[in-house]
Amino acid sequence: MASAPASSSSASYRCAACGADLNLSAAQLYPAGVFFEAGNKGTLSFAWVDESRLRFAAEDRIRPFFETRNYWGIQRKRTRVSCDACGRLLGHVYDDGPPVMQGHGQLGMGPSQVIPRRPRYRIKTKAVVAAPSPAAAAHGK
Repeated sequence: MASAPASSSSASYRCAACGADLNLSAAQLYPAGVFFEAGNKGTLSFAWVDESRLRFAAEDRIRPFFETRNYWGIQRKRTRVSCDACGRLLGHVYDDGPPVMQGHGQLGMGPSQVIPRRPRYRIKTKAVVAAPSPAAAAHGK
C-alpha cells in the first residue's frame, strides 16, 4: 500500500511494485497550492526527475469529439513514465508547468497554449512509496 505524500523535503520515493529507488525527492515537488490545467488529484507533481531511472514513451491520443463536420477530435499529447526496473506505469509528463518566460506570451497573447511551459512530471501516489532518505535515516540513528 502506498503511503501519503511526505511533507519533509528529505523524503525520497521508491517504486511501489519493485522497491527500486527512483531518485525522486520531496524537494523537487511543486508547492501544494500550484494550479495545473490537467489537474493534480491523486498525484505528486515533480519539477525534475532522474531520467536514468525511468522509461519514457510518447503517447498521442485522439479523443472523438464531433462538434462540426470538419472538427473531429481533440488531440492530446503526453509522455508515459514507467519504472526502468520493472516497467510499472508511474504517471505522465505534461506541459502545464510554470511558464518558461516572463511577461506576455507570443505576440502579446495570453492563453496557455501560446506561452511555452516547463514540463511537469505527474506521478501517481499509488505507484510510489515515500521513504526517508539515507542521510535522514543515518542522522536519526
